[in-house]
Amino acid sequence: MKKPDFQGLKALFINCTLKKSPQKSHTETLINVSKSIMDKEGVKTDVIRFIDENVAVGIYPDMTEHGWKTDVWPELFKKVMDADILIIGTPIWLGEKSSEAQKLIERLYAMSSKTNDKGQYIFYGKVGGCMITGNEDGVKHCAMGILYAMQHVGYSIPPQADCGWIGEVGPGPSYGDTEWQDEKINPPVGFDSDFTNRNTTFMTYNLLHLATMLKAQNGYPNYGNSREDWDDGRRWDFENPEYR
Repeated sequence: MKKPDFQGLKALFINCTLKKSPQKSHTETLINVSKSIMDKEGVKTDVIRFIDENVAVGIYPDMTEHGWKTDVWPELFKKVMDADILIIGTPIWLGEKSSEAQKLIERLYAMSSKTNDKGQYIFYGKVGGCMITGNEDGVKHCAMGILYAMQHVGYSIPPQADCGWIGEVGPGPSYGDTEWQDEKINPPVGFDSDFTNRNTTFMTYNLLHLATMLKAQNGYPNYGNSREDWDDGRRWDFENPEYR
């Protein structure tokens, strides 16, 4: 099979760790596995640690218009829109995605009523995925919520669009750790997990494949899904069931 050409694609990873830089983020260690594949494939990548940015809480495009003194989300949103692919990374806390991940989803939701030049919701034609790390159950649960939210606001989700690593329940070493309780660990924790390695690789390439296909056809046709056309009264083949 001919090797696909992914050059020209742009991917943005947003790490929703609760640790500010320069603290070590285990989620970012896993993010770097996917990022490395994309870099080798000629994809332009960027990583944002969400907690380092002064993003306000809220569900409006610019929260400085709603009582907040500062909000850098409008600037970050330009990077989100510049990317063909958005990957949300989060640790698990109490079985759920982090509060930073929830804040990110709410800010994405704040922009979802905007439309593109075809009258569709603004995230149409963009591809989404997620990466999860933790020491307690919840990888699939967190992925389920994140991927649902992303598709709801307009992102396209390919098969196997999530990956993760989970350690033993309770305190213990986390993904990428090389030492625990003064004992050296080699290879780093999780690096020998075929399940994590396979799913991370499959997720990465599935995101790239779908983004390539959507970009080649300029996203989705706007027949039957244009908010602007709907508001103008167009209904295509829709009709209410006959009332009896």
